Amino acid sequence: MNIVKQHTIKLFDNKTREDGRKFDEIRDVSVEYGISAKSAEGSARVKIGETEVVAGVKLDLGTPYPDNPDEGSIMVNAELLPLSSPDYEPGPPSIGSIEISRVVDRAIRESKMVNFKKLCIEKGERVWMVFIDIYPINDAGNLFDAAALAAVAALKDAKFPTLKEGVIDYKKRTKKSLPLEETPISCTVRKIKDTIFVDPCRNEDKFTDARLTAAFTKKGDLCAFQKGGDETLTEDDLSKMIDLAKKVTLKYRKVLK
Repeated sequence: MNIVKQHTIKLFDNKTREDGRKFDEIRDVSVEYGISAKSAEGSARVKIGETEVVAGVKLDLGTPYPDNPDEGSIMVNAELLPLSSPDYEPGPPSIGSIEISRVVDRAIRESKMVNFKKLCIEKGERVWMVFIDIYPINDAGNLFDAAALAAVAALKDAKFPTLKEGVIDYKKRTKKSLPLEETPISCTVRKIKDTIFVDPCRNEDKFTDARLTAAFTKKGDLCAFQKGGDETLTEDDLSKMIDLAKKVTLKYRKVLK
């Protein structure tokens, strides 16, 4: 066990954290919309403490899937850039980037945030495809929550480009927003030994034994969750972590508004 991990565990054994926060306390959160209006149909920057993530939404025409001929769809891609952390390397998507993409995608889909049927232009022929790209600028812990919040904010910011005679003019954005019907907010609760906590700093994130990401609708209904980490969670752990996640998402939601 390296010395940094030993120090982190010792702090938790003494019921304290590296930055002095309580275990259910999150850092300051901010959301900025429209940060890349010239290159994306929707965009947002989210900061949680020193962690910073940007997300962009691009819209394009595509062919619907055969089993859903009257529905558009979304694709989520998260790229862990080396500039955000010395732990990341350039190259193909890592396991970490794929997992973040899937967790964000699941919350959006399972909450029915986007009305895919309203993305249909011509049944079986043409639909709008929504591409969500997520880029961490600085990884100081808790990328899962920052990425999820940035993706939702970028979707809320997005406007359709002009479509004339089957050709998209990306230089002219309309005032028409995406057909959004829900706002899923996610929180990832962590566990180190017997301590359950939220919003990890970098070292707490790195040495987490287990985590649970839970997403909730505006009414507070659980719509998606995913377990991560190597250690198992008990039924009691799951109950406590979901309750804590729900509490924290209320704070995130206030900032998003």
